[in-house]
Amino acid sequence: MKRKNWTMFLAVLLVGVMTITLIGCGINPAKVSQEAAKPVVQDVILATTTSTQDSGLLDVLIPVFEKKTGYKVKTIAVGTGQALAMGEKGEADVLLVHAPDAEKKVVAGGAAINRLMVMHNDFVMVGVADDVAHIKGQTVIDAMAAIAKAQVPFISRGDNSGTHKMEQKLWKLSGISPAGAWYQEAGAGMGQTLNIANEKKGYTLTDRATYLAHKKNLALEILVEGDAKLLNIYHVMEVNPEKFDKVNNGGAKAFSTFLLSSEGQSLISNFGKDKFGQALFFADGGKSEKDFGL
Repeated sequence: MKRKNWTMFLAVLLVGVMTITLIGCGINPAKVSQEAAKPVVQDVILATTTSTQDSGLLDVLIPVFEKKTGYKVKTIAVGTGQALAMGEKGEADVLLVHAPDAEKKVVAGGAAINRLMVMHNDFVMVGVADDVAHIKGQTVIDAMAAIAKAQVPFISRGDNSGTHKMEQKLWKLSGISPAGAWYQEAGAGMGQTLNIANEKKGYTLTDRATYLAHKKNLALEILVEGDAKLLNIYHVMEVNPEKFDKVNNGGAKAFSTFLLSSEGQSLISNFGKDKFGQALFFADGGKSEKDFGL
């Protein structure tokens, strides 16, 4: 037998012996290969807004990501303000948030890097059908002025979340400083805030995705929508490993890459269509705020 052929024969024989040995020990060779490919540090801490969890989007994205990469995501769903604060302390690996002005400050401060647009949906104003303040069909600024004038219950998240920041911005644009018994701060996530607004037959500002996810349990209707001021943009950012050496930057990069991959963007674009008859988010991979005139 020629030397080259003899070498190949020995190599094949060795692989065969190893495979038989593993099987004999009750070990699946394919499983060994998969386990060897797992990342050294598997846990990835994701700090994100409650809307990505309350809407059910993360329940679709994370299992696919974990299966593809071997990483395990630990989700901390809080208001965007709290998520950004975690990033500034190095207490998370990756951030998925929706408060552009606040996000830019965190990046400028060096706590986060590689801020990329992932998706958008919009905010809507919801309330009970009898609409005491008569805001249906108005611009969001006129609607807020009408609510304040009528002094009917308005339930604010009051938690420094992206939604709360948007609400505060809209009050400022309307020239109103909300105060009094009619203005109530829940200090809670979007799902709970919607429930409170429902109980009190009041109004609240919500992202469309969370509202649709909870709609079947609410008597609230969308009364104000489609206003350009209600655009709701989400970005993903990695916590800066040069500032916080304990963060799992490999996992953060992998999660960000997955969200912006064709598979991640497709999952985002199709999420909600089967259950609600419409997409709850619109994929924006490769876009920037300039594309929305911001």
